[in-house]
Amino acid sequence: MKFSTIGFTIKEGFRNVWTNKVFSIASIATMSACIFLFGIFYSILVNFQNVVQDVESGVAITVFFEEDTTQERIDQIGYEIAQRPEVSRFNYISAEQAWEDYKLVYFEGNEDLAAAFGSENPLANEASYEIYMEDISQQQDLVTFLENLDNVRTVRQSETVANTLTDANKLIGIVSIAIIIILICVAVFLISNTVRTGITVRKEEIGIMKMIGATDFFVRAPFIVEGVLIGAIGAIIPLAILYVGYGKVITYVAEKFGFLSNMVTFVSSRSVFTILLPVGLILGIGIGYIGSRVTVHRHINV
Repeated sequence: MKFSTIGFTIKEGFRNVWTNKVFSIASIATMSACIFLFGIFYSILVNFQNVVQDVESGVAITVFFEEDTTQERIDQIGYEIAQRPEVSRFNYISAEQAWEDYKLVYFEGNEDLAAAFGSENPLANEASYEIYMEDISQQQDLVTFLENLDNVRTVRQSETVANTLTDANKLIGIVSIAIIIILICVAVFLISNTVRTGITVRKEEIGIMKMIGATDFFVRAPFIVEGVLIGAIGAIIPLAILYVGYGKVITYVAEKFGFLSNMVTFVSSRSVFTILLPVGLILGIGIGYIGSRVTVHRHINV
C-alpha cells in the first residue's frame, strides 16, 4: 500500500467527519456519553469490589483441635493448611493467647472476675488456627478439607457472610456485562447511522470511483477511518473529564464525609485509570471500527 493512498484515505476520513458534522457531533456526543457512563460505572465497580475484598479478607475460618492433640500434630495441620492455594494467610492462637484475648473482651472493667480463675485456664483446649482467604467463594471446599483432617474437632465458618459476598460478586459480574453490551449496541447503532449518511451523500461520487476502477479498499477505507475517528474522539473527551474529575471527587468525599473514609478505602486514580484509559480507548475505537465496517459492508456494493 502506497503512503499516498494511506494519506488520501485518512484525509477523506477527516473530510467525511467534517462534511457530516451534524451527524458526527451527534455520534461523538453519544459515544462520549456511553464511555462516560462506562467510566463512572467502572470506577464505582472497582471501589465496590475493593470494599468486598476488604470484607472477604476479614472473614476467617476457625479450626479447633481435639483434646490432647500434640503440638507436633498441630504444627503438621498448619503445614497442610499452608499448602492450600485458596489460603492467603493464617494465624495460630494458643490456648494461653485465647484466654488473654477473652479476658480483654469479656472482663473489661471487671478484672476481679478474671482473677478468680487464678492460674487455671478455662480455655485450655481452645487452641486454634484462624484462616483467611482471597476468594470467599472457595470457603466450602476449604471447610470440607479441614473437617476431614485427623485431630480436628470443630471448624467454624461464616457461611451467611460467604454466601452474601459470593452472590454480590456474581451480581456485579452480570450487571457489568449487561451494561457494557447495552452501551456497545447503542454506540454501534449511532455510528452506523452516521457512516450510512455519509455513504448516501457521496453515492454519486462512489459510483464514479467504481466506474474508473477504484479498488474495494480505496472506496471503503475512508468510511472506516471516519468511524474510527468518531470512536476515538468520543472516547478521549470523556476519559479526560473522568481523569480530572475522579481525583477531585474522592478528595471531596474524603474531606466532607470523614466517617465514610474510615469505612471505605478508595482506589487511587492511578490504579483506576491504568486499566480504564486503555480499555476506554480500545472500546471507543473498536466500536467505531465495527459500526463503520458493518455499515460499509451492507451499503457499498463493490
